[in-house]
Amino acid sequence: MPKLPAFLTKPALATLLGVLAITGTTVVVAQTAPVEAIQWDKRRLDQLDRNVRRLERALTQRNAAGQPVLVEPDPEVIALQGRVGLMDRRLADLEATVQRVNGDLERLTFSLDEAGGANTTLSTRVRELETKIRAMEAAAAREAELNGPIPNTSPTGDAARDLTAAARLAATDPERGDRALQTVIAAWPDTPQAQEASSRLGDLRVSAGDQAGAVSAYAAALRGWPSAPWAPATTLELANALNATDRKTQACTALTEFTRRYAEAATAAVRTRAAEARTRIGCPAAAAPAPTPRRAG
Repeated sequence: MPKLPAFLTKPALATLLGVLAITGTTVVVAQTAPVEAIQWDKRRLDQLDRNVRRLERALTQRNAAGQPVLVEPDPEVIALQGRVGLMDRRLADLEATVQRVNGDLERLTFSLDEAGGANTTLSTRVRELETKIRAMEAAAAREAELNGPIPNTSPTGDAARDLTAAARLAATDPERGDRALQTVIAAWPDTPQAQEASSRLGDLRVSAGDQAGAVSAYAAALRGWPSAPWAPATTLELANALNATDRKTQACTALTEFTRRYAEAATAAVRTRAAEARTRIGCPAAAAPAPTPRRAG
């Protein structure tokens, strides 16, 4: 069958055949070989337009004469229209589904963002609580250590090493150093190391504002008036601590003992401090220290 022009659809062809049948025109469709495609120039288009107008006038005349032309729709076109309508409805359903999914995704993203922020806040609080707990545990352990009984056993087995370690600890941690010095005193009583530990303990008590505790520590260090290098300065500190605890008379006595026992061997700085303390406390002038007797040759 010859190929129809693109603008001549099946419904249009059916209409054309009906009009021709009504007007008595006979149309013969012959089986011919395929022809070349028509070249639609202006002339041909004008001719086609005139033919269409003639058909329109014929249809109008038939309708006016009471003989309407009935054109049956093409079943394939109806089926195609139905499929197109179904596809439109499915497409609308798909668009609604996509919109719902997008809304759900937006809500889920918002919920995840909120959950992430809440998790970050919770993690920060947990870390802060863990830090506080560790600090509380360390403070509790330190408190238990500081308030526990003073051990009377040597940590190193040597008095000199115990004293060195205690003095080093006192320089960085006075509270633990205080206990370490007391341990030296308890583990090595009646030793030069115990007396020096008492002197250092007195210095710690003065730094802590415990003048009464310093008096006890200095007095223990100076028991028997040792001739150690630290003894002159310790005697002066004992006098200051006694004066700070309203024991002026005993403070002056300590300064007198300093003059009698240690002034000659003390450094110039310590002697100057002792003279200033005597003036500040208001002690009577001290007698010059007696010269050390010489042995007969």
